[in-house]
Amino acid sequence: MAEHNELGEKGEKIAVKYLNDIGLEVLERNWRKHKTEVDIIAKDADLLVFIEVKTRGTDYFGLPESFVKSKKQMMMAEAAEYYLEQLGQDNMEVRYDIIAVIIEENKEIIMHFEDAFFPDNLGLSAQYE
Repeated sequence: MAEHNELGEKGEKIAVKYLNDIGLEVLERNWRKHKTEVDIIAKDADLLVFIEVKTRGTDYFGLPESFVKSKKQMMMAEAAEYYLEQLGQDNMEVRYDIIAVIIEENKEIIMHFEDAFFPDNLGLSAQYE
C-alpha cells in the first residue's frame, strides 16, 4: 500500500475512534456509489452524517479541510441522496461534516467541522444512474 494510502487509512481509524468517543454510531466506512466514496456514514441522534476525512502529515501545504472542494461536496451529496433512497428514508435529515487529521511525529491533531458544507447552496440537482 502506498504511503499516502496508509496515512489516509490511519486518519480514518483515528476519526472513527473520535466519533465513537463523542457518541456517534458509525454505520459505514468507505461506502461507494460508483466512483464516489464517502469515508464515513454515521448516525447522530435522528440524523445521518456523511463525513469526509482528510489526513495530512503536515499543514505546510494547507489545512486538510481546505482540500474538500465543491466538486467533492456535490458528489458526496449525490451519494447521500442515493444512500437515503436505498434505505427508503428520502426525508431523513442529513449533515455533511469534515474531519481533518494531522499526524505529526509525536502528536495527532483532530479537527471536526460539523455542517461543513451545504449542498443546496452549491446548486446541486441530483441525477441517479
